Amino acid sequence: MIAYTDMAKTVIEVKKNPNENNSSVLRRFSRRIQESGIIRKVKGARYNVRKESRLKIKKSALKRLARRIEIEHLKKLGKMVTK
Repeated sequence: MIAYTDMAKTVIEVKKNPNENNSSVLRRFSRRIQESGIIRKVKGARYNVRKESRLKIKKSALKRLARRIEIEHLKKLGKMVTK
């Protein structure tokens, strides 16, 4: 018996018939997987990048702003040379 379960609880199960060889069971299983669209769904979600949270975006913006202010302050003091 060959079975596959993905995160969405899609179960594909193929049982071996008494006179059937392993390659034909594997072929039937592969065909059922192809027909179910699981591979297409997984390949489509492989490179999916989640959107950054608003809090993370705000924190990074505040860090950039603080760093920019610090650099301006150091330039005024003459401790940082401008290019």
